[in-house]
Amino acid sequence: MRRWWRWVWAALRPWDPYRSIKAALQALVLVSVLITTGLVILAIHSATELRVITIFSAIASLLITQIVANGLTSPLREMTAIARAMAGGDYSRRVTRVRRDEVGELAETFNRMAADLAAADRHRKELVANVSHELRTPIAALRAVLENVVDGVSAADPETMRLALQQTERLGKLVSQLLDLSRLDSGATRLDAKRFEVWPYLSAVLKTASLGMGTGGSGSRSRARADVPLHLDVSPLTLTAYADGERLHQVVANLVDNAVKHSPPGGRVTVRARGGATPGSLELDVVDEGPGIPEADRVRVFERFHRGSHPGGDGGTGLGLAIARWAVDLHGGRIEVAESPRGCRIHVTLPGAVAVTA
Repeated sequence: MRRWWRWVWAALRPWDPYRSIKAALQALVLVSVLITTGLVILAIHSATELRVITIFSAIASLLITQIVANGLTSPLREMTAIARAMAGGDYSRRVTRVRRDEVGELAETFNRMAADLAAADRHRKELVANVSHELRTPIAALRAVLENVVDGVSAADPETMRLALQQTERLGKLVSQLLDLSRLDSGATRLDAKRFEVWPYLSAVLKTASLGMGTGGSGSRSRARADVPLHLDVSPLTLTAYADGERLHQVVANLVDNAVKHSPPGGRVTVRARGGATPGSLELDVVDEGPGIPEADRVRVFERFHRGSHPGGDGGTGLGLAIARWAVDLHGGRIEVAESPRGCRIHVTLPGAVAVTA
């Protein structure tokens, strides 16, 4: 019954003056004709002069036309004013006079566009501010170390050079992540998905991570923690999956790097892989024994430059999880913070060959 009523409601739209400009104009013409006809009949029965009737008819038609035209064009005038404000950088204004007809649909679309532009402008400003801050921190630290060496405050011993190398590695990692981020925004990255054996692939990724030889497949280096062992759990051992190896390396390496950073001394990081519901799909978990992610941060943890609400941050860039989500989205998969009795568990689902090639 409800579906039938919706069909009738949609079919009546071309004749509804409140939901169709065409019907509103037709109603305007019809009302004008009726008013004129009524005045002519009144003139015939009251012996009123025809020119008087013509004047009254024209005035009535003009008044009705003015009312209808004002209702039709007021959202357009408001959109014009808002567009001029947006050209000047003000994205806060919205169209308030929303009708139910085609102009109303245009106004709703205009409001959504204004909201998207406001969000893009806000993200741009946040990106510039965050990138400036992130670049300034390692550069300032590296400059301080080198100035101390040049001024003779500290010697150029291995420990001092190690501090300088750490800041250089941090700077290089940030630049690599920003390059990944630019590819994300431009949509220039394409998938090269192939079928592969999961156990040897993940074993190589974890071996690379344990040696401190990379955190995102982009050539940057990070210090591995010898006090946090990495454990791989793949079942069955002959498990195969279908994905882009380089993009999946970014996902696993960034998740492992994040898990190691938040693990306590002696805590273990486990990478668990299982087959999904469809051929070639993969269910992947990265589990640590750290403090976990608070409920309030689980929605925003994959946003750019978001580093959580834990006090005493580790100096990370807040881009690793955002890049991981980007790589998973390219596969048409899903990444989320899953429930875990201890620590944090990041769950990744890759749909396999069908979704990747679609």
